[in-house]
Amino acid sequence: MDPSSPWHIRYHRNVKKEVRRLPNSVIHRVLDIMESLEENPRPAGSEKLRDYDLWRLRVGNYRIIYHIDDEQRTVTIYRIRHRRDVYRGL
Repeated sequence: MDPSSPWHIRYHRNVKKEVRRLPNSVIHRVLDIMESLEENPRPAGSEKLRDYDLWRLRVGNYRIIYHIDDEQRTVTIYRIRHRRDVYRGL
């Protein structure tokens, strides 16, 4: 794929439900950050998880967990949860 082509965002089936559960004070920030992943899937502050092929972004006390497929230029968002719960069951 052309490196200048845009990235595509995909959402795991549970992400919509997880966004609805977020506090109102966090929802808009999370949605803005998820949208910005189309431009740059590895923004400042993102970290690769050590034992998984996943990345994470911090949004206050919440974490966005996602996978980057460089070949297909897709970002798949898997979880958006509070930091105390997000890593359970990965």
